[in-house]
Amino acid sequence: MVVAVSVDGRHRFSKPVVDEITLLAGLGVAGDAHCGVTVQHRSRVAADPTQPNLRQVHLIHSELHHELRVQGFAVEPGQLGENVTTSGLDLLALPRGTQLRIGPHAVVEVTGLRNPCQQINTFRPGMLKAVVDTDEAGNLVRKAGIMSIVLVGGPVRSGDPITVELPAPPHLPLDRV
Repeated sequence: MVVAVSVDGRHRFSKPVVDEITLLAGLGVAGDAHCGVTVQHRSRVAADPTQPNLRQVHLIHSELHHELRVQGFAVEPGQLGENVTTSGLDLLALPRGTQLRIGPHAVVEVTGLRNPCQQINTFRPGMLKAVVDTDEAGNLVRKAGIMSIVLVGGPVRSGDPITVELPAPPHLPLDRV
C-alpha cells in the first residue's frame, strides 16, 4: 500500500509530501527534478548525460523509517528523497523487472537499488551506516529503497493499493542503478 507520495521540482535531498503525484510513462513523476528520458541525477549527468533514466521513480518502504527511528534517526516520508513511500511490501527482495501496479492505472518496472550516498549523512549525521549493512556472507546490503521506470502513467495517492507482478524466471537480483 502507498503510505505517502512526494515530489520536488528542484534537486534537493528531501521531497515534500503531497496529496497526489502523476506518473508519466517513460519519464517519471510530473514536476519532479528527476523526471526525464535520460538521467537527471547530477552525478550521473556529469558522467554521461545520454544514459537512460533508470531512476524515474524512487520507492522506499516505511518499515525502513521505523527501523531508523529505533536507531535514533527521526525520518518521515519523503525525507530520504523518495517519491513513493510504501508499507507491507518487501521492496528490497523484489527481482529486477518486477512490475508494480500502483493505484488505478500506474505501472512501474523495478530497475534496481538506490545507492545511498554521503548526502544521507548530511541529512542526518551517521545515517549512511544505518542504511548500508552487510549480510552473513559479508555482502553489501543497500536498504535505501528501489528505483523504477514508468511503464503506464497515472495518478498515485496515499492509500492506493500496490499489486506485484513478478517477471518470468529466472529472477535477477537487484543491483544498484
